[in-house]
Amino acid sequence: MFKPTRRAVAFSLLAFVAACGKPESKFRAYNGPAVTQVVVNKGDRKMYLLHGTTVLKSYDVGLGNVPVGHKQFEGDGKTPEGVYYIDRFNPRSRYHLSVGVSYPNERDAALATALGRHAGGDIFIHGRGPEGNRFAQKTRDWTAGCIAVKDEEIEEVYAMLRPGVPIVINP
Repeated sequence: MFKPTRRAVAFSLLAFVAACGKPESKFRAYNGPAVTQVVVNKGDRKMYLLHGTTVLKSYDVGLGNVPVGHKQFEGDGKTPEGVYYIDRFNPRSRYHLSVGVSYPNERDAALATALGRHAGGDIFIHGRGPEGNRFAQKTRDWTAGCIAVKDEEIEEVYAMLRPGVPIVINP
């Protein structure tokens, strides 16, 4: 009859705990049709990832804490409106993951300058992270001008998007 040694039992328990305790990765794979455009309809609080005219995924979103109107300068709490591009990816975002939007463009920068202000930047599509989860319980529009989705949703978005994809942000 087999009688396990302490060493064998200890290694077995260690292997079992290691297998059970492995956290799920926030990085997903995507093998579907390429996303050719992102459309955000601010008034409806909706974001669509499209391949041509086909909607691949849609999401409910939160916006800047002053959601109506086009972003004019840093600190105004507004989400930009217009045509931009996906320009960067941040795997270490404090909001779980984030995908950069190419705001400001030349027109945005000129408007802010005319107002004697700085246009700002760092506009992202991002998850909530711990901070956003607290804010989102109180108000839907809590960001400083970004587009927010749930953490599990930004994992999909992050996997599906590529640099250069246009994003159209409508009022």
